[in-house]
Amino acid sequence: MNCYRYRTEVLIIGSGIAGATAALQLADEGRQVSLLTADDAPDKGNSALAQGGIIYKAPDENPKALEEDILVAGWRQNNPRAVRFVAQQGPQAVKDILLDKLKVDFARDEKGALDLHREGGHDRPRIIHCADYSGRAIMDQLTAAVQRHPNITIMTKRTAIDLLTSHHHAKALEFKYQLKNQCCGAYVYNDDLKQVETILADYTILATGGIGQIYQHTTNTASSIGSGMVMASRAKAKTINAEYVQFHPTSLYHRAPRRFLISEAVRGAGARLVNEKGEAFMSRYDPRADLAPRDIVTRAIQDEMLATGSPCVYLDVAKYSTVDIEKSFPTITNKCREIGLEITKEPIPVVPSAHYFCGGVLTDTHARTTLSRLYAVGECACTGLHGANRLASTSLLEALLYGVSAAEDISKHYNARNKLPKRLVEAMPDWVSGGNTENEDPALIAQDWATIRTTMWNYVGITRTTPRLKRAYDDMRSLYRNLQDFYRETPISKSLIDLFHGCYAAYIVTLGASRNHTSTGCHYRK
Repeated sequence: MNCYRYRTEVLIIGSGIAGATAALQLADEGRQVSLLTADDAPDKGNSALAQGGIIYKAPDENPKALEEDILVAGWRQNNPRAVRFVAQQGPQAVKDILLDKLKVDFARDEKGALDLHREGGHDRPRIIHCADYSGRAIMDQLTAAVQRHPNITIMTKRTAIDLLTSHHHAKALEFKYQLKNQCCGAYVYNDDLKQVETILADYTILATGGIGQIYQHTTNTASSIGSGMVMASRAKAKTINAEYVQFHPTSLYHRAPRRFLISEAVRGAGARLVNEKGEAFMSRYDPRADLAPRDIVTRAIQDEMLATGSPCVYLDVAKYSTVDIEKSFPTITNKCREIGLEITKEPIPVVPSAHYFCGGVLTDTHARTTLSRLYAVGECACTGLHGANRLASTSLLEALLYGVSAAEDISKHYNARNKLPKRLVEAMPDWVSGGNTENEDPALIAQDWATIRTTMWNYVGITRTTPRLKRAYDDMRSLYRNLQDFYRETPISKSLIDLFHGCYAAYIVTLGASRNHTSTGCHYRK
């Protein structure tokens, strides 16, 4: 297999709000950026699917109020420094980039002021939005800015395989004796050419998103398989909080490859969860009722389904909400209408689905990881902001702010002295194929994915027990070992890379859940 070798100043793996923001900020500082996406366009990840909005600030709000809401939702397992950083610096990043620079057309009231929503876990309205397609509106503006910037090269249909590091890959012995291990870029699979590219970079940023696709039911896009966490872990960067997988309580109960999200903003607008008898039940589980944090609402729905034997519960917006439903939630209205459901007249059938990963690659407030020259931003990173459970609408804010922070830190330290040494660049080898046995079978790959997803859903899902976790650990460890052998013997392909990453991500989550014996937030053990 031929190899192609590229050199760039900054390599960003992932093109959602976190990766694209970092790319734009770095490019404005004069850096040459290579922005990778596994899709055929940079705006097809989870960021564009976000419905509810992004935290801004209530009038005259003290950041302490937001800090407290984040801490309460996260069961006070949060990193206080990250919480303070986001609460104090986040709104300014929203203003500078989304409002002033990109001029995202957020909804406004009749007086022209930003329309503020309230969602579960928030003590006041502080979330700005574009109806129920906020992520799409943000990504449209951000993607357009990235595409027209001369310092950014967008590389589509590229799947990162592994990070290049001085300790693991350098052919020169001098770099293996150095105490500091350095990230030097990545091996990347070009799905158009069916070739592996060696991309060498002075700095690398992981922005690969979440892990939802390792579960049977998820709101996430197909690329959300934990690849960033897996590559970082294999390169010996520290990962943390892998057991904290947030399940969104309300996804549309309808057969589809990806569950359609019913935004928390619908409950914020007054909608209530009811069982098959039409009884509102959330007040029985929590005094905050339908506006309780997501982990509590998710378990309440699961308990209600088990108690009634129903395959779903219902979200009644028609009966309880006083807003103009079609105007406030056009995306949700139209999606439900496609399957013959009129939400202005009848309740929406909903079930929980894997939604957001609160763990990931450990970073500081500059988005630096424990591996030199490697940064991580967005959902693949664990800043400690979310603790054991994410507060609604913090994800886009964290992605935006840490994208800015990573760019600022790299720009601050970037100079000729801090580039990858020429000898280290020359010492990095190109990819060598592990095997030439043409034994990749789509049926086997599909079966392995089915094993991963059903195992994670049944044993490492909403409710966990010691026997379930032990079974999951044994199954994932066995599958991972088998895949390692298969990986060595079979020519590389995107489907094989994804399967390997997904299996290892499932193993990391299961291991984290097995080691944490305390029920907290998203990690609930019986």
